[in-house]
Amino acid sequence: MSPLGAWGVLCGLGLGLGLWSLAGLLPSMHRPRLVDRVAPYLVDVSEAAREHARRRTASSLPVLGSLLVPVLGGLRSRASSMLGGGEAIAVRLRQSASTLTIEEFRLRQLGWALGAAGAGGALGAWASATRPVPAAVLVAGPLVLAAAGFLVPDRMLSVRVSRRLARMSEEFPTVLELLTLSLSAGEGIVDAIRRVARTGSGELAGELGRVIAETSMGTPLAVALTQASRDLRLPAFTRCVDAVVTALERGTPVVEVLRAQATDAREAAKRDLLEQAGKKEIGMLLPLVFLILPVTVLFAVYPGLVVLETGF
Repeated sequence: MSPLGAWGVLCGLGLGLGLWSLAGLLPSMHRPRLVDRVAPYLVDVSEAAREHARRRTASSLPVLGSLLVPVLGGLRSRASSMLGGGEAIAVRLRQSASTLTIEEFRLRQLGWALGAAGAGGALGAWASATRPVPAAVLVAGPLVLAAAGFLVPDRMLSVRVSRRLARMSEEFPTVLELLTLSLSAGEGIVDAIRRVARTGSGELAGELGRVIAETSMGTPLAVALTQASRDLRLPAFTRCVDAVVTALERGTPVVEVLRAQATDAREAAKRDLLEQAGKKEIGMLLPLVFLILPVTVLFAVYPGLVVLETGF
């Protein structure tokens, strides 16, 4: 085949794939099924609904997507079984409020690793074309970049988890005080949690909204709160849930328990601020010792040295 014919085949394949993509993005003309209409309203409380909604929006190429789904599913399962650590990954995904499954997260890690390895190989090929490069560097470069790319999603997930838990820790005393005010006004514990979840806009309010959604489906409040504390693994929230569940089981006033928990949370926040201030104080010594003090000494000594040298 001539080069012109090869380019024609390549352009034809690109045009066909583009037209296929546009055709796949067109809305379907058939009447939506009942499950398709109900699933978007249950994504907060049902894993099956989330999976159904994710499956509908994940692929814009119906035919090509259905051909590749078995291959991608097998690759996800194999990657998850080889790498392990599924329970820890599931906990961190839940803490970060991510919609990814363990298999999808492992597949993302493999994608980052392959992309980094390909970039390392391309960089090595370009470097070897311009100047002689040792073979060890050409082999080790893609491997090192692949390992770094594999760790990037894990690091990003850890950062999201730490940031979300930090925001929840900051919101925790305020949420407790709002719950205490609602209970003091005469509302029940379920109504108070519903009010805070409806009026709040933070991460902890969203978790309380999930708890209320589960109780609306028939789950006892104590069970829903305990499950939320196990999923989040936030120490202050876990202690508060244990105290509230104990109060509900024994019939003691919940408002006093929440008031005490709010006071403890405020004191803990003050202690954390003092600890952070102590750490920052040590860090502030670095620019003082290595930047401000030398400049001050220089400005104080340099004019005297100039006068001594010049005699003026």
